[in-house]
Amino acid sequence: MRTFKTVFMRGGTSKGCIFHKEDLPENREEWDSIFLQAMGNPDPKQIDGMGGTVSSNNKIVIVWKSEEPGIDVEYLVGQVIVGKSQVDYKSNCGNMTAAVGPYAVEEGMVAITEPVTTVHMLNRNTDKYIDVTVPIDPETKTFAQEGDCAIAGVDGTAAELNVKFLNPAGAKTGKLLPTGTCVETLEIPDFGPIEATILDVSNPMVLVKAEDIGMTGTELPEEVNGNKEVSDLLEKIRGVACCKMGFAKDLKDATENSPAVPKVGFVTVPKSYTDIAGQQVNAEDMDVCARVISVFKCHKACPLTSASAISVAAAMKGSVVEKVLRKAGNAGNVRIGHPSGIMTMVPELKEENGEVKLPSVGVQRTARRIMDGTLYIRK
Repeated sequence: MRTFKTVFMRGGTSKGCIFHKEDLPENREEWDSIFLQAMGNPDPKQIDGMGGTVSSNNKIVIVWKSEEPGIDVEYLVGQVIVGKSQVDYKSNCGNMTAAVGPYAVEEGMVAITEPVTTVHMLNRNTDKYIDVTVPIDPETKTFAQEGDCAIAGVDGTAAELNVKFLNPAGAKTGKLLPTGTCVETLEIPDFGPIEATILDVSNPMVLVKAEDIGMTGTELPEEVNGNKEVSDLLEKIRGVACCKMGFAKDLKDATENSPAVPKVGFVTVPKSYTDIAGQQVNAEDMDVCARVISVFKCHKACPLTSASAISVAAAMKGSVVEKVLRKAGNAGNVRIGHPSGIMTMVPELKEENGEVKLPSVGVQRTARRIMDGTLYIRK
């Protein structure tokens, strides 16, 4: 057996293995085999690894100290594709980004400032900068794990982390609106035309209205996943958008070689529903209701990068999100109803010389170290 040090952490509503880059082989061609075995792939049950059979529980993060002035750490995210011998490095994971800040503090990779340390980070999937504020325990002088912050999709409370994505527009395409417009009509094979918004905020995203695909928008993940007709349609929509953004040459290529980029989601007006924990979610507590597909399955919450895109689309006149948005003002915050509850996003948009600028998108998250130790990999 080969052995590797790792830390198993939850970040937001995702979890996975975090590695120091220096603990991995210098030859990156060896990495995929390590990460696939860590999660138990390609077995979809992942019985011989640490994976949780859904994309949100199959994250890999590699972290190292940065040599760039003003930046503490750099990190790369790998998405292990459940049931395949494939690791996708095309996109960042916003939820695991929340874990990188506390990890860097706990591993002694940053200088500690009390009572809060701001970790300045550079994501190498997107070459975008993120700041994470980490509360410090005055006794241990490290991450204060305990707190009273609760986020939808995670039981209990923990210390509050403020995650701010800096200038997140154009993470993969170089443009906030990769096709030049915030609403357009996509021609979907065997379906016809559908109105969509395509944007690139932290990760590329394509959004459609729930009613346009025969959904209410309040469906829970099992119902979405069990609807083969709708699942196939959403993958075609994602594939067409993928091709328009230049990530794939056709729908087959998009499915096989770009399963995580872009993501696809559907939105509707605020509606009340029962979440996956059996709790009531009220329409009056949200501004938009959304469901997001991540690597062929409906996410049990909402990927943070997708939530960022949805919140920005909400501010764009004519987008599919703006058309269903609750119009009452709430100081720029956008409250998104998802299968696990409600997430509040804080997009910061400005207009300069007739062009929309996006200085940052912020969100409240929590994270915690679940386990650290030795990972055993077959030779």
